[in-house]
Amino acid sequence: MKVRVLGADFATVSPHWSQNREFAQLYNAASMCPAYLEVYLCKVMIKAKGLLPQHLTQLHEDVATFIAQETQHCKQHVLFNRMLLKNYPDLKPLETQYVADYARLLKTKSLQFNVAYSEGFEAMSAIPTTAFFEDFDELWAQSDPAVEALWKWHLAEEYEHRTVMHNLYRALYGAGPLAYVRRLWGFFYATRHILNFVNSVARVLLAKDREGMSPEELAESKAREKKIQKLAGKHAFDHMRRIVSPFYDPARRQPPRGVMEILARDDAPVPSVDHARASA
Repeated sequence: MKVRVLGADFATVSPHWSQNREFAQLYNAASMCPAYLEVYLCKVMIKAKGLLPQHLTQLHEDVATFIAQETQHCKQHVLFNRMLLKNYPDLKPLETQYVADYARLLKTKSLQFNVAYSEGFEAMSAIPTTAFFEDFDELWAQSDPAVEALWKWHLAEEYEHRTVMHNLYRALYGAGPLAYVRRLWGFFYATRHILNFVNSVARVLLAKDREGMSPEELAESKAREKKIQKLAGKHAFDHMRRIVSPFYDPARRQPPRGVMEILARDDAPVPSVDHARASA
């Protein structure tokens, strides 16, 4: 594991960075999440690291790298989201509530719950990682390469550190039946909470874009949205089946096509913003 810094500038990126505007808006909505979720993850990890036995030296090192990677992810999504919030100020109340949600979880829930929530998110990230690398080729071909680079760098590193939160949870709470049930509770809670937020943001973005559409245009837009959602969930059942197993081990996950090429690098260069590709 290593920390790769993404040298990106999203100031001139359009919210409609893909010819398929529904694809752009669904993943603009998803980008709102890590700007706040990953701050929360880092806070949870810092607390949990303080309870790890000192002899688990490799896990201590892995946690430190995990925190550094997630910090970089957060920074880049914050930069990207500035563009989004500037164009869609109606998102601000949703953003405020989401930040408050994580403050509440840290204040009112046990550390075990917060680690289980975090582990649940890390497990769930397998679903978009597969989709972004293996199922969206046609959509990426019509999109701004800077946004493609952002997501693929981020999700490649999610794959790279896929075992850290799981190993931390087991080191602190074991692998017995009660620990398993609480892990599943954290997974389902995290999945519902995150998807509710992302879907709420997507509804605002898509509703704004659909203002003034004719009935025919609206029907076409909704059909494109449905098609993307179906494609995004293509491998969801297979991943979910593994995640909910008592024998779940993220170390067994195989890398999607293209992930290891990114992880072989020491940096994460972003291609020049090619707006011609997005608008061709």
